[in-house]
Amino acid sequence: MEIFEMIKQHMAASVPFANYTGVRLEEVSAERGVATLAKRGEVENHIQTMHAGAMFTLGEAASGAAMGGVMADQLLAARPVAANASIKYVKTAKTDITAIATASIPAEEALKAFHADGKVVFDVHVDIRDADENTCAEMTVAWHIKKTG
Repeated sequence: MEIFEMIKQHMAASVPFANYTGVRLEEVSAERGVATLAKRGEVENHIQTMHAGAMFTLGEAASGAAMGGVMADQLLAARPVAANASIKYVKTAKTDITAIATASIPAEEALKAFHADGKVVFDVHVDIRDADENTCAEMTVAWHIKKTG
């Protein structure tokens, strides 16, 4: 099994809250993660659009997938923490949504710092879009990753 597929399966199984809300990891690749969330009553707000918390959960999950793609074969030797996150809600989401997350630095650069310093810090930028490809939210998650042991 390819490393990115293993990361995708592990992340999907190890984050109960994202699973509870219905987040599905669709893609993990070098420096990128994609996740989806179907619109349904359980994730709506009082005006029947996507709840802000559901959108945040989706974005954070996609950012974790991108971080996992960056760290790939070193992920089992690392302790990643989402240390900070900011989100800007741009438009209400009335449909299923997709979060596309992209790391701010190339994997090579992150891994070089990880090996040299035993830690690395980088941002992941997330674009949360509706079914018509409109941006509904923009998010940035700061990942702090340290070597274990």
